[in-house]
Amino acid sequence: MVASRSARERKAGVEAGALATVTIDLDEQKQFVYKIACTRCRAKGHRKWSVYRPGGDNGYMAAMDRWIFHLVEKHPEAEAPCLAYVPAAQQRLHERRERPAADPSSQAVEPAEPPATS
Repeated sequence: MVASRSARERKAGVEAGALATVTIDLDEQKQFVYKIACTRCRAKGHRKWSVYRPGGDNGYMAAMDRWIFHLVEKHPEAEAPCLAYVPAAQQRLHERRERPAADPSSQAVEPAEPPATS
C-alpha cells in the first residue's frame, strides 16, 4: 500500500523534529516535492529558511539531508529523530561530491553544505 501525501508529511515532520514545518507539494509531473522549513531561522527578510527538493531522485532523502546539516550547524542543541542519520547524510554528501569527478557527464544536484566541525 502506498502512503498518502498527508501520511508522508506527518512522518517526515516527526523525523525532522520540533523546529521543522514539513509540506509536500506536487510538481508538473505529479511527483512529490518536499519542503522543510525552520521555525526559527530566516533566509531573507520575513522568509523562513527552508529546503525545497523534488522527489525525482528521492527528494525526501535530499531534503532531509540538507535539514540534518542545518540542525547540526545552526541548532546543535536541537533534538530530532533524523539526527541519528548524520553519518549516513555525510556519506551521501561525500558520494555526491565525488560523482562529478568520476563521471563528468553526470548532472549532480548542488550539494548541501556540511556541518561545521570544531
